[in-house]
Amino acid sequence: MGSLKELKERVWQSNMDLYRMNLVVHTFGNVSGIDRSRGLIAIKPSGIPYSELTADKMVVVDLADKIMKGRYKPSSDTRSHLLLYKAYTQIGGIAHTHSPYATAWAQANRAIPCLGTTHADHVQGEIPCTAKLSDKQIKGDYETETANQIIKRFYRLSPDEVEMVLIADHGPFTWGKTPEQAVYNSLMLEEIAKIALWTIVINPDISPLRKALIDKHYLRKHGKNAYYGQR
Repeated sequence: MGSLKELKERVWQSNMDLYRMNLVVHTFGNVSGIDRSRGLIAIKPSGIPYSELTADKMVVVDLADKIMKGRYKPSSDTRSHLLLYKAYTQIGGIAHTHSPYATAWAQANRAIPCLGTTHADHVQGEIPCTAKLSDKQIKGDYETETANQIIKRFYRLSPDEVEMVLIADHGPFTWGKTPEQAVYNSLMLEEIAKIALWTIVINPDISPLRKALIDKHYLRKHGKNAYYGQR
């Protein structure tokens, strides 16, 4: 990913993109990026408004959660990010927001069903929601347990094919090969969540999209013989 300075710049820009896209407000949410060769992660500092963020304020931690560079505390969600980076070595960036529509589904403890082709363009099925945390998990290492719930939910799912999840009672996490891709997935998730909600409001009896149409839209964009876009 280049120099550590470049990593911090990209992570800062990605955090600001969340803000510009209206996916976060005030201090909510965070983006991180990892330099796999060094085992270092840059992440947003905790509790600092987006309007005050600069690249220099990004905090660098190692995979053991030790601060390596920076004068601020890292995001309170840092341990969740670290565990996901350890579990899924193909991930290069992670985003967490409290965007309204995706968070509403998370608070309702509902996976988002695939109701149309907009959704199928990005995920070949429902967008999963984790199980609720127990009181013991909440009172323990809350951030680690949050990531554990994601990993448990993805036991039979591919994090390469489904790059987004809803944390029950909490909000969405997304990821990708880069911080920029994680932010893009946050934007797509919010749009999918909004469209799904309004679809159910208009037709409460709507059924999930049939498999043939889901597969067609997903595979023409992501499959071995994909033909969407320019090559």
